[in-house]
Amino acid sequence: MKTLEEKLNILQKEAASRKIRIMIMGLGSVGMYLLDYLMSKGDSGIALGVAGRNEAKMRSDVNIIRVSSLIRGQNRTEIDVMSHVDFDNVPSIEDCLRKFQPDILVNSSRVYSGLKYGSISWNNIRAYGIWAPLAIRYIKNIMEACENVRSNAIVINTSYSDAVIPWLKSAQKPYPDFGSGNINHLIPRIRFAVAEQFSIEDYWNIDVTFATSHFHDVVISKEGQTEGVEQLISITYQGKKLEADMEKVFSGCKIPMPVDGKRNMMNASSNFEIIQGILSAVKGKEKVKLHCPGVFGEIGGYPIILDGTNDEVKAYLDEHDFSLDSMRQKNRESLYLDGIEDIKDGVLYYTDELLQKVKKAFGTELVKKVSLEESEKTAEFLISEIIEKKKA
Repeated sequence: MKTLEEKLNILQKEAASRKIRIMIMGLGSVGMYLLDYLMSKGDSGIALGVAGRNEAKMRSDVNIIRVSSLIRGQNRTEIDVMSHVDFDNVPSIEDCLRKFQPDILVNSSRVYSGLKYGSISWNNIRAYGIWAPLAIRYIKNIMEACENVRSNAIVINTSYSDAVIPWLKSAQKPYPDFGSGNINHLIPRIRFAVAEQFSIEDYWNIDVTFATSHFHDVVISKEGQTEGVEQLISITYQGKKLEADMEKVFSGCKIPMPVDGKRNMMNASSNFEIIQGILSAVKGKEKVKLHCPGVFGEIGGYPIILDGTNDEVKAYLDEHDFSLDSMRQKNRESLYLDGIEDIKDGVLYYTDELLQKVKKAFGTELVKKVSLEESEKTAEFLISEIIEKKKA
């Protein structure tokens, strides 16, 4: 498996002479929003491909985006609809990759579509980590297919990357380069809250550096508090550090949001930001900072720098404000509250607290540890014993 830097530099060399190919795997609400955002760039220098389980639905969805974007005068981009792809079947994914040969691949597929898992877990057990075996199922197959066809695609994963990407890495399996969402969703909320506190009109110029995992994205966004855990966060404006009242800032992050598919506008925007960051570094020779879960196979969420200002593109975790060790420790603290005690040697360990909560809330026994090999079995258990029974 090539490193992220190797992939970025391969793309930089090839982008000078051809279009950059971006593929979306899974055209649900996240994929649809993302496709619309990418079309709105009006960029004839990129080509888009979509792959999913229902070709007829994909073609219909693509048609409305193509027509709508042309009405707006923004349609400059080709879209290629792949035939049916079975995400449970690695050879099927391989065939799709060979046909389109993506440079950037976004996985927005879901095993159990049409359901926000958090709608079940948060009110009952206040932890999302229980769903990791479901989140890893398709991306595990996609990464295996990428490795088998020797793809150089830069892969972005959309589902619970705080745990999924390090789980794959710990098993010495190929893993995505980026995770989208989660920590990224907090940055705009923080900017809005800080701008209000300091009466800053150009809130988009507030610079935030933050390291935390999925649990704190949820608890800060939903409840405006940190569960008593001090956060690793640095905020600056016009080069000067702001000493904000963080209790008020986090309280101000509690912004009412829809709970249906419209929430996926944020995840799609996170994917768009990563793609835009890659293009800015590779083609624009710029230096950009992103916030991503699971990047470099690390547990939790981190600030990452893509630096294209020199001859070669560099990619590294931003340690300007916080050491890597402190960010790792803070992320483990946060992920523990999400129900995951550890991830090592290809095994995910649930916390004892989560096991007790699951038994009390759902009347079922969850295993303490899940190996990568047993992840599909556990995923089926979660569907049959929790999701289906809760929906019934």
